[in-house]
Amino acid sequence: VQLVESGGGLVESGGSLRLSCAASGFTFSTYPMAWVRQRPSEGLEWVSVINTDGSTNYADSVKGRFTISKDDAKNTAYLQMNNLKPEDTAVYYCAADPWGSTAFQKVSTYEYWGQGTQVTVSS
Repeated sequence: VQLVESGGGLVESGGSLRLSCAASGFTFSTYPMAWVRQRPSEGLEWVSVINTDGSTNYADSVKGRFTISKDDAKNTAYLQMNNLKPEDTAVYYCAADPWGSTAFQKVSTYEYWGQGTQVTVSS
């Protein structure tokens, strides 16, 4: 299993970025995919999940600003981030859940992880 994130970078407050997560080594369409972030000096924070049926959930802190999506044909998940704020500065990880757990907000739910991509939002 391999998950590779890309698309991070430095952006001004109010700007946008789109993160991508390219997956391989498993049947992508059958796994819920999530984005999890880690702010400087803080623990992992669940951000969003997209289920196998395309339904989505978001943390309150990003609801209305971030959009998760996926392309099963490309084995890729995305996170469109709009109206970025300095508090969104973090390393963003994509993660896969082999079990389709209902505990999608728990980071321990996710079995497979990418290496992360840095997002920095300047004020």
